[in-house]
Amino acid sequence: MPPRLPELVRRARRLALERDRLVQELAREWGGALKGQGFSPRDLDELWAGLTEEAVRRLLRSPAVGGADAVAIRREAHEVITRVKERVEALLAAGE
Repeated sequence: MPPRLPELVRRARRLALERDRLVQELAREWGGALKGQGFSPRDLDELWAGLTEEAVRRLLRSPAVGGADAVAIRREAHEVITRVKERVEALLAAGE
């Protein structure tokens, strides 16, 4: 059987690029929606925390995650929401 490692590496890279694209797209949409709304930093922190919790709840109910560990799901959701949050904050700070 030929080694599958190169195939797996290519797939992981492709998935990472797709994830980055989706994070950037979400950040642009959230940035546009939040621009000029007058939310305080605390309001925004609560928004991101709520979005993270909702994502975790949905993922834990989703059959697509199979037997994934709840801790891993929470960590992944937190990481993605944090990336979106950072990009939105940068967009808002730049006035875009």
